[in-house]
Amino acid sequence: MDFIAELTWRGMLHQLTPGIEEHLAEGPRKAYIGFDPTAPSMTIGNYVQIMLLTLWARAGHHPVVLFGGATGRIGDPSGKDKERQLKTYEELDSNLEFQRQQMLRLLSAGLRGAAAGAEEVEAAKFSVVNNYDFYKDMNALDFLRNVGKTLTISYMMTKDSVKNRLETGMSFTEFSYQLLQGYDYQRLYEDEGVTVQMGGSDQWGNITAGTEFVRRNLEGKAYAVTTPLLTKADGSKFGKSTAGNIWLDPEMTSPFEFYQFWLRSDDADIPTYLKYFSLRSKEEILADCAVLEGETPEFSDIRKVKTRLAKELTERVHGAEGLATALRVTNLLYGKAAAEDLRALDAKTLAFLGGTLPTHAFAKAPLANGVNLMDFLADSGILASKSEAKRAIEGNAISINKEKVTSLEATVTLYDLLHDRYMMVENGKKKRYIVEVG
Repeated sequence: MDFIAELTWRGMLHQLTPGIEEHLAEGPRKAYIGFDPTAPSMTIGNYVQIMLLTLWARAGHHPVVLFGGATGRIGDPSGKDKERQLKTYEELDSNLEFQRQQMLRLLSAGLRGAAAGAEEVEAAKFSVVNNYDFYKDMNALDFLRNVGKTLTISYMMTKDSVKNRLETGMSFTEFSYQLLQGYDYQRLYEDEGVTVQMGGSDQWGNITAGTEFVRRNLEGKAYAVTTPLLTKADGSKFGKSTAGNIWLDPEMTSPFEFYQFWLRSDDADIPTYLKYFSLRSKEEILADCAVLEGETPEFSDIRKVKTRLAKELTERVHGAEGLATALRVTNLLYGKAAAEDLRALDAKTLAFLGGTLPTHAFAKAPLANGVNLMDFLADSGILASKSEAKRAIEGNAISINKEKVTSLEATVTLYDLLHDRYMMVENGKKKRYIVEVG
């Protein structure tokens, strides 16, 4: 794979420094991308850069992940219109370790074509570095003398991250961020043999500061590549929903929500998402793009393209079991699911369903002796009265945990509880409820 050509057809190339194509043609190289642990998990916005590292590896090169144990304590001012609220060291350290495990799993999944645990990662395929190791033994005088002398104030003032903040103000702390990122590149060049830094287009100023560090302090040649910032067709930021970010952690964004994000995305955005995130062949990706970009695409064809993308990404990010859970929940809510699909869900997913479907509470104690179904439906508030419950049962409308109940003498017991706490009740084809017993 020609890395630059690959980025070009995918629409993922924004800027690059001269000579990089010849540099890559000479043999396998090392490139890095920095990730600051300012959030408890990475998001699908971060996944653009994870894909960049994945494509780099698939082109035969060596990716290096740099976690900002030090720079995270400062906060990148790029794209910010005011001073960032600093996190505690304890929070940053916790975030970093969590994201490190995520990165091992996600990069491994991209390289292997299927989700894998961190313990299965072959270390030779990529490296992980923490830039806190560069600074933990450096005092202020060393920093000012060895790092601060590299760039002039006038050079630093030309960067967009600084110019955009001149009116609102910027502390020396955030002003110094580009010095740290520049020195990161110098250390990785010296210690790891890294010659390329990659990132989003908003990082161009910080990245080229790093190439200056290598040139001025080491008399070396370093290169830079950036991707466009990914936005939706309506101009809004990628990865944002009304509820906030779409996280890559199943505890923060469930596999079902992740899967549905792609299905619910604007049709106009899908060709871009395919090129950025799919690892299928170029011919397959472009064929799916052609469906979306046709003059009058059929709804069923669009749905098939979206479903392929949603399945591919959900399995890669959440594994085969995560995809299976997403499909089970999707079928439970919108399709034809069987009782075994419901019983296969874990308690966490059932709790999520409780936040999605209308949820009713019911006391656990009476179920020990069994509660008549009509009483249960009325007392739980699912139906307004016993007479209404009777009509629903006689009309063959009631199902408990996907099993049809037709007898007026039927009872609900503890044996009907899923994970000793939950139950799904359906009234007809479209009315679904979760009963939570406590």
